[in-house]
Amino acid sequence: MLRIYDTRTRQVEEIAAGRALRMYTCGPTVYRHAHVGNLRTYLLSDLIRRVLERRRVRVVACQNITDVGHLIEDPSGEAALGDVASGEAASRQAVSHEGEDKVLAQARAEGRSPLELARFYESSFRSDTAALNLRPPEHTPRASESIDLMVELIAKLIEKGHAYAVPDGSVFFDARTFPTYGEISGNRLDALKPAHRIDAVDPRKRFHADWALWKPSSEGELTWDTPWGRGFPGWHVECSAMSLRFLGSSFELHIGGIDLRFPHHEDERAQSDSAAGHEVVRHWVHGEHLLFDGRKMAKSTGNVVLLSDVVAAGLDPLAVRMAFLEHRYRQQLNLTWDTLKAADRTVRRWRTRVAEWSESISAPMATAYAERVESAFDDDLDTPAALRILRELERDESVAPGAKFETFLHLDQVLGLDLSADIGKARVLPAGAGELLEARARARDAKDWEAADRLRDELAEMGVRVSDTSEGQTWA
Repeated sequence: MLRIYDTRTRQVEEIAAGRALRMYTCGPTVYRHAHVGNLRTYLLSDLIRRVLERRRVRVVACQNITDVGHLIEDPSGEAALGDVASGEAASRQAVSHEGEDKVLAQARAEGRSPLELARFYESSFRSDTAALNLRPPEHTPRASESIDLMVELIAKLIEKGHAYAVPDGSVFFDARTFPTYGEISGNRLDALKPAHRIDAVDPRKRFHADWALWKPSSEGELTWDTPWGRGFPGWHVECSAMSLRFLGSSFELHIGGIDLRFPHHEDERAQSDSAAGHEVVRHWVHGEHLLFDGRKMAKSTGNVVLLSDVVAAGLDPLAVRMAFLEHRYRQQLNLTWDTLKAADRTVRRWRTRVAEWSESISAPMATAYAERVESAFDDDLDTPAALRILRELERDESVAPGAKFETFLHLDQVLGLDLSADIGKARVLPAGAGELLEARARARDAKDWEAADRLRDELAEMGVRVSDTSEGQTWA
């Protein structure tokens, strides 16, 4: 069974799923296009799901859509669809929750209504995740359509003494009523300091680390009437309300980017557990940062890369997925155009090989290789090890081509690289060309360049053009 690193317990733990598992992933804030760094977190959720489903576990996934309440000056939120922020800097202090809603600000900049803008970027996000072969969650609630759930949750927290309303219509969570606050990030309430963005502690708060559950506002279309006045929800309470509604008061996995540990996930855990009266989430799992050319990917640094940019460069979008798989989810990944091009070559080569192997005599799957790869998946999603084993299988001449075909397609159910895409193309190869390609690959591996050249000439006479790359031969 899958073993994965639990951020709260700080150790690798086995996921005891039984027949079914419920999983929540903090979704995008839909105010601009997702960049490839944002998409890495959602691949993590997809991999977990695919590995568990290979173990015949039914996964029920929920991923929210934040279309209201995420403020520009909230540094913890930058792992959504904004710039990737420094989680370490945020963890040394409490956070100011002042600022303008990201959706409202961007809608004004683009001359659209807030909901029109949110739906446009939500559609863009769904297109990107589909291009990366990410399986859609069962539940994708929008924050703007879940206000009643949030109001109900806030009322419950007030009733239980974990939250308090102030005269201006704000409602705050009383952080000191949750003694285990900080278990995810390692922060302690008594060590937190007021945020640097404000000169003094907010006088409306009982304690400077308290955070807003509801914020007063009488203007704009993203506001609602509540018992405390007209306003809009705090970002953190949104995930608590939606996860409790769609997954229940106890579920197995909560996934997010590493930046969300503090304060977002600390606040979410405090809210959910205080309302339920027990620990709601069994395992908290976080994916690490992505850098591009050695720097964090951010609009301010000018190195934001969208999936559409990858496609415009002539690369398969699944090259991004392959590049992510080359690094473990808990490793910081420095992505470059060179690594994306190398990943693209590997994806295309494997599709060519699978297509060639499909023309060979059928053979049983190479079970020993498959078990080694699946063991790597189970070992805290060690995808780099899984890919190394597959490359070993690709080169192993003792394994029949038909067995390689069956094994690669079997494991692609987790890899999600669409390795069967070229099978139809393989059938247009002239008779005997597949065998010559196999023979030439063996000659290259043996460094028999004379034979390799001769076989390339033979293939050229048959109308098959062969090219050599650092990743192996390709043909057209």
